[in-house]
Amino acid sequence: MIKLKRSRRTTISLIDPTPMTDMVFQVLLFFIISSSFIVEPGIKVNLPKSQTSEIQVQQKLVITIDKSQQIFVDNKPVSIEQLEDRIKLLLPFYQDKIVVIRADKEVPHGLVVKVMDISKTAGAQKLAIATEKEAE
Repeated sequence: MIKLKRSRRTTISLIDPTPMTDMVFQVLLFFIISSSFIVEPGIKVNLPKSQTSEIQVQQKLVITIDKSQQIFVDNKPVSIEQLEDRIKLLLPFYQDKIVVIRADKEVPHGLVVKVMDISKTAGAQKLAIATEKEAE
């Protein structure tokens, strides 16, 4: 009588969470890097609200008018008399020659129009007024 021994191989399958964790971190890293965080640098301005406000990502010259009616061109203070010369100096460095005016909502309309007129005279191709999206 011959006894045959069967070799029983038992395999214990364990799920290794390391590859899954790596993938989750890679996806998270992708979303963090690819999402654009647009923070307008510089002067704190309470922008007017608009339902159709859009985020602009292209290069543009930013003119800021704060609540006290102080004018800033690329975060540097200028007087209304120096504004045209400053725009003429900086505008050639911007490919699209777009000027964005970030004016506090309490700034008089006449001052904003005057800054727009000076910008156009200095060579701006397009003008835009910055707004914030209204909360829904």
